[in-house]
Amino acid sequence: MPGLATALRALIRRDVRLVVRHSSDVAHPVMFFIIVVAVFPFGVGSDPALLSKIGPGIIWVGALLATLLSLDALFRSDFEDGTLEQMALSGHPLTVLVLGKVFVHWCVTGLPLLIATPLLGLFLGMETEAQLTLLAALALGTPTLSLIGSVGTALTIGIRRSGLLLTLLVLPLYVPVLIFGASVVLAADAGLPTAGHFYFLGAMMVLALALAPLAASAALRISLN
Repeated sequence: MPGLATALRALIRRDVRLVVRHSSDVAHPVMFFIIVVAVFPFGVGSDPALLSKIGPGIIWVGALLATLLSLDALFRSDFEDGTLEQMALSGHPLTVLVLGKVFVHWCVTGLPLLIATPLLGLFLGMETEAQLTLLAALALGTPTLSLIGSVGTALTIGIRRSGLLLTLLVLPLYVPVLIFGASVVLAADAGLPTAGHFYFLGAMMVLALALAPLAASAALRISLN
């Protein structure tokens, strides 16, 4: 039986190949994020001062919704083709394998959102300092969104048309990340200290990193039984 590191690398390579083969499906959350942020000014007006003030909230809401849109694909194909059963029976810690899948999910969802954020920040008239603060907050917050989402996806993986249930389970847990992620930019613009906001975002990421893979692997075992 191959070692855990070898199995984890093989799993990540497999998921990356699937991403390359289905690149159009992967692009949907990113395009959704860009479209949500781009059309928002048509609803609230084109006042530069207003857009720069509410820009961080718009981008965070778009990132949250884009992550929600991509969660169903995290384990769905593996559940349908039997890969999850093989992972559970492989003898390797399912928690580590789940963490590898979450890492790939963040790379194909959260990382593109970070790359697109500076352009959207310019579109909304945000200052450079505000954009850097927003990027730092997203770098801490988007992995937390993927980790929390993995638990909800694992709980609903055996239910058909579980999108609404998944949203109801995950969205309340996303709200604290959204609040601190958006308010840190407002605090920076007002000249207030931002360290507390980043500490909370970092603490939530560490807590999710420690607990979410354990909860997701337990939920997957329940769904497979």
